[in-house]
Amino acid sequence: MDSTLATTAPEAAKELRTPAAKAITVAILAMGGEGGGVLADWIVDLAEHCGYCAQNTSVPGVAQRTGATIYYIEIFPEAVAKAAGKDPVLALMPVPGELDIVIASELMEAGRAIQRGLVTPDRTTLIASTNRVYSMTEKTAIADGQVDAGKFIEAGVETARKFVYNDFARMSEDARSVISASLFGALAGTGALPFTCKQFEEAVERGGVGVESSLAAFSAGFAAANEAAPTKTAGALVSVTKVGPRLRALAAIVESDFPAASHEILLAGIARLADYQDVAYAGQYLQWLAPIRDLDAQHGGGDFNLLRETGRYLALWMSYEDAVRVADLKIRRSRFDRVQKEVRASGQQLVQINEFLHPGPQEIADILPAGLGRWLLKSRSARRMIDWFTGGGKIVQTTSLSGFLQLYALANLRRFRRKSLRFQEEARMIHPWIEQVRSLAAEDYALALEVAECPQLLKGYGETHIRGTRGFETAMDAIPRLRRTENPAAWLKKLREAALADENGEKLATTLNDLPA
Repeated sequence: MDSTLATTAPEAAKELRTPAAKAITVAILAMGGEGGGVLADWIVDLAEHCGYCAQNTSVPGVAQRTGATIYYIEIFPEAVAKAAGKDPVLALMPVPGELDIVIASELMEAGRAIQRGLVTPDRTTLIASTNRVYSMTEKTAIADGQVDAGKFIEAGVETARKFVYNDFARMSEDARSVISASLFGALAGTGALPFTCKQFEEAVERGGVGVESSLAAFSAGFAAANEAAPTKTAGALVSVTKVGPRLRALAAIVESDFPAASHEILLAGIARLADYQDVAYAGQYLQWLAPIRDLDAQHGGGDFNLLRETGRYLALWMSYEDAVRVADLKIRRSRFDRVQKEVRASGQQLVQINEFLHPGPQEIADILPAGLGRWLLKSRSARRMIDWFTGGGKIVQTTSLSGFLQLYALANLRRFRRKSLRFQEEARMIHPWIEQVRSLAAEDYALALEVAECPQLLKGYGETHIRGTRGFETAMDAIPRLRRTENPAAWLKKLREAALADENGEKLATTLNDLPA
């Protein structure tokens, strides 16, 4: 999300620059390893070298947010203190409604600041990075638990006097620095503190560590804070997937034979499936969707929601996760480059990557030929042997020749995937699901749309996949009963949400019992 809503507003900043018997208050909300303490130290050093008294305190957070900490700073003009003949009394904690500047290292922290009342429309300059570090609630959700980033941005626009947001984490990574440097630059760019850009840079230089990279990130942040406001909100920006030469023929079919409203999803779908299996597999995807397109054109409202949702979940379902896919992703050059970049290794440093794998009988059976896989699952002795061999887990070093070749051999089983047990089991479920969507589209479009979204219950592999499959089959089996109710679409949505609410199926069973007889 690369967008900025910022106004330099030097006239407004003059209020803060005018000496008065009131401290300038700054709160920094950051997580461990992001340099929040360094950012606070820079601000204190800057203020002290420019004739201000400064005080910095910190309040550690909790481990669920990887050690989120609030750094609180107050600065006060020494000239005013001397004129009054007494030292200023500076607070140790931020007070809601009394913050001049709030800096957040990512959007969730900005949201927390807004929720706590630290951001006010008559006073606060809010600076936030649009990158996300997901909370435990988001990570552990059975369904898509991500909080809508656009809501954070809307809240910032509504509650802050001035709101600057951009992907400051990416800027710092590009400069091989940490996010504190780009946020410091953004702070300088807002004009919210009574200091010049040169004085900000001198504070970084006095730090003496990583000066060159920090200044590069500082410059990027400063420039971002002075960019023009976007014409669209971040949530409205749309990027259409670009395909390579292999998929141009299929892309042409999408653009000529399918409505424009579905192009983004369908192009992403064929790209995903060709990468997962091959071009023919992506072509099969479009063949399955063609009847849905026609039915949606006849019975839908013109927005092609049924086609888009069926296309979305069909692409995800057809690219289910198995051991072959996991191995393929782990040995890609892009992954090695990403790890190299994340650990900030230089060209002279060696990076070793250890994979902690724990395959069970089900995962192994899934990638075997269907007959052999079924035999394995039925044979107690074979399962015991696999448990004995893999029970303690395996560590494979991808960066070693032997480890890489092991995963390379596993990834190359992709060519045999169509004959595997898991592939055939998934196909056995996909076909009736598509037929169900097709049969319901003409009779009950709303119910067909809810059926199209039910594959979101299917996730992962192993026990996770077994539980998801159980919930999906329960929901599908209930459709004849649901059709006798007054609002079958609403009831199916309740069943799906209940299945996603817990892993043991208790809420799903309760919702089934609540169905009208």
